[in-house]
Amino acid sequence: MARDYSPIVKQSRRESYALAPKAHKVMAKKSGIPGEHGDKRVRGGSLYLTQLREKQKVRRTYGLLEKQFAKVMKEAQKAEGLTGEKLLEFLERRVDNAVFRAGFATTRRQARQLVSHGHFLLNGRRIDIPSIRLNPGDVLEVRPKSATTEYFKNLPNVISASGVTPLSWLKADGKKMKIEVAGLPKREEAEAGINEQLIVEYYSR
Repeated sequence: MARDYSPIVKQSRRESYALAPKAHKVMAKKSGIPGEHGDKRVRGGSLYLTQLREKQKVRRTYGLLEKQFAKVMKEAQKAEGLTGEKLLEFLERRVDNAVFRAGFATTRRQARQLVSHGHFLLNGRRIDIPSIRLNPGDVLEVRPKSATTEYFKNLPNVISASGVTPLSWLKADGKKMKIEVAGLPKREEAEAGINEQLIVEYYSR
């Protein structure tokens, strides 16, 4: 499975956007673009550059590679509704994102790893593909065997430390180690600070 292993803090500095909680602290001290000549690079630029950086920011936020992101964008363009909002909806409905949003992991990278290692059941069947798109009525739960590990025994503390905000489309139960999909994510429940229209314009060139 292809993955981006580059440091998340370095990515955050490149996009001037904290892609993970630990990036906030580092960016408070080092806010410039990484690299020997990072601070000397022009931060402004053309509309194309602005669109590109927004696309890269969102792609890296949700942890997708370029081809994966382009595929989701094509699906959003074919779907009914506003393309930008459908793009964010599809990204939010990924299994790894739902695990993160429910507080079962403190970062999306950690959530992706938990799913990839087969710790979850989807509607009673074991899964290991983080990109699976959830639908209303789906139920995610920790495998009985995985529930005996130290990580999941400590799940209530993980959820508490994650500081997650309750979402209208997810119902998480840390004690039962279960996540129920109650509906579809609303636009305002997606990651803050995203201008999806710039991404739509980028792919419309």
